[in-house]
Order: sequence, then structure tokens, then C-alpha cells
Amino acid sequence: MSISETHWIGHGKLQLQEGETIIYSGREDNIHRQGVGILMSKNASRALIDWSPISERIVQARFYSNHIKLTLVHVYALTEDAEEQVKDEFYTRLQDVLSSCKTHDMLDVTGDMNAKVGDNKQNYERVMGEHGLGQRNNNGERLCEICDMNELMITGTLFPHKTIHKATWTSPDGVTRNHVDSLAGNLGIL
Repeated sequence: MSISETHWIGHGKLQLQEGETIIYSGREDNIHRQGVGILMSKNASRALIDWSPISERIVQARFYSNHIKLTLVHVYALTEDAEEQVKDEFYTRLQDVLSSCKTHDMLDVTGDMNAKVGDNKQNYERVMGEHGLGQRNNNGERLCEICDMNELMITGTLFPHKTIHKATWTSPDGVTRNHVDSLAGNLGIL
């Protein structure tokens, strides 16, 4: 299970009393903000080959499986209102991580991408399905671009759902509904 906003500082690997293991990557400046982690069952932790704490927004782990090795990259992206330069740095770092993954591994990117990809898949037919919601924002454009560059697919747009079930966020006044923050397990290789 991938976790965003752990608010833990530093990075490490902890064994819980029940036998699960958590690996985490947080800030190094003693500010309890952001942070990402991966919680693993006993079986999953035995399959862990290695892991890398990239930043307070990216953690990477590699696992054995029955037929192919799996690389899991968990991400907690910046919000839409973050400075463009900071977002550029984040997506450049994410691209560096994705480029460094073993080419024969199955790649799964999970996380809170803070992105709206919308329902218009024009120019992104390879990365989106027919079932998005709303209008694409800047972060959604960035997500589509990085998926296109890395042959990843936004699987949350592949399967039909009633419109009421597509929205993951509703404005405080109940009027505006969007599909954001729900990419856990939603990116995968083409």
C-alpha cells in the first residue's frame, strides 16, 4: 500500500509489531510536511529487492514476483498552485527516476498526482481511456506528458463508471466535482 503525506522526517525502514514493514522517505529539514511511504505485508517485504528514498515526494521500490520483477514508484505531486519552476524540478526528478528503472521490470506508478486529466484524450490516446472527467489542468497536462514519454497509461480513465462515482473531490459548496488525487495503481505500462 502506498502512502502520501506521512509527515515523517528523514528516511528509513520499520518493522511493525504485526510483521508488516514500511519504507518511507521524508524531508531532511525537520519540517513535518509531505513524505511518502510504502507499507508491505510480510510476503511483500520478503519479495523486496531494494528501495530508494528519492525525496519527500518520491520513493521507489523493486520487488521479486512469480514471473517478472516489479518496480513501484510512489509519488506525491505538487498542487496546481505550486510555482512552475518547482513543478518543473519535480517532474524532471520523476523523469530521472522513471528513466533509471530496469527496462524489463513491470513499472507501476502510484500516488497523489494532484492532477485533473479531464475527459478529452486528444493527443493522448495512448495514455488515456474514454472515461475521464472534467477539464485537464496544468498538472494533468504534465501527467499526460510524462505518461506518454514513458509508455504509461492512466488506468483510472480506462473503465466506465457512473459520473457520480468518477468524482473524488467536491467543492465545499457541493457544486464543483472533479476527478483528482486518485492515481494509486492507476499508471501502468502500455
